[in-house]
Amino acid sequence: MATQLDYYEILEISRTASSEEIKKSYRKLAMKYHPDRNQGDDTAEAKFKEINQAYDILKDEQKRAAYDRFGHAAFEGGGGAGPGGFDFSGFGGGGLGDIFEQMFGDMMGGRRGGQARSGNDIQAHVEITLEEAFAGVQKDVRVITRVACESCGGSGSSDGAAGVQTCPSCHGAGKVRAQQGFFIVERPCPTCHGAGRTVKDPCKACRGEGTVEKERMVPVQIPAGVEDGTRIRLSGEGEAGSNGVPPGDLYVHVAVAEHSIFQRDGANVYCRVPLRMAQAALGTEIEVPVVDGSRTQVKIPAGTQTGSHFRLRGKGFSVLRSSARGDMYIQVSVETPQHLTKRQRELLEEFEKEAGEDVKHSPEHTGFFRRVRDFFEGTE
Repeated sequence: MATQLDYYEILEISRTASSEEIKKSYRKLAMKYHPDRNQGDDTAEAKFKEINQAYDILKDEQKRAAYDRFGHAAFEGGGGAGPGGFDFSGFGGGGLGDIFEQMFGDMMGGRRGGQARSGNDIQAHVEITLEEAFAGVQKDVRVITRVACESCGGSGSSDGAAGVQTCPSCHGAGKVRAQQGFFIVERPCPTCHGAGRTVKDPCKACRGEGTVEKERMVPVQIPAGVEDGTRIRLSGEGEAGSNGVPPGDLYVHVAVAEHSIFQRDGANVYCRVPLRMAQAALGTEIEVPVVDGSRTQVKIPAGTQTGSHFRLRGKGFSVLRSSARGDMYIQVSVETPQHLTKRQRELLEEFEKEAGEDVKHSPEHTGFFRRVRDFFEGTE
């Protein structure tokens, strides 16, 4: 049997990594090995699948706890047994939640036998610009997944639906009961693998699975105001299940690229504007861009200092599922002139001489050095 890689090693994180660290590492690796960025590279595609599989387990607290305790055996059929010889391999890939659901499902109104599970959920990654996040955009996402076989219509039988029979082992329930110490537990039927039915003459195109692997483009509508790290769920766009089982879901992780001018914090947008020293001292009016593509004028009063903020109401992002809008903030940074000419230096020296220690000109400067003087006098 091939050795399975450790999920923590796949995501290049420690076993004590926080949820945020797991998410950050996943996004970095998913971007690096995404099939769209490595077209024709089978190794990168395989790595991308491993990364998504590892993230699917470690992002969920219950699944992560089960993995930390039992390893891959907690999720894969045919795996090892847990403590005391209790075998977790027959419970599928749902982790501890599925274990208890299958143990006590009949008593607590859980899933009943014969209800086939849906196909596997899959994940994809898409990167958009800040402008696209502001306005909303439709993106076509490339996914490699399993779809219903066209030859047999997803039945898995070469004779179509007519060739599908009720499983003789579980009589269509999809599960069988087994004694485990003091417990009587249910497991997926080993004959039909939980489908509740069998195929007499398997389809040659899909080998009786009912599904085949295929690459396809899925349109994803990304709403205006979407934030970096948002996950969009597309119901029924995941892998098709075997033997006619309903398809799973597609989860699209959205990454918003950094912008050269704007920074975003929730619904608010920040724009850092450097001003020349004379502009800040004398006051001026500047034209700044807005994230919607327009322009606006901002009046800068005389004596403006580095760190001053100017608020433009309603110029930020839309708030999801709301008519509210965030604001835009202009952050001023006063730039010290460099490479002065002789005349410029003379003028500045004249200004400095004229200003002297007058607190009206530089109140922060004067006040600070007065406190410094008092401090040294006190220590002496």
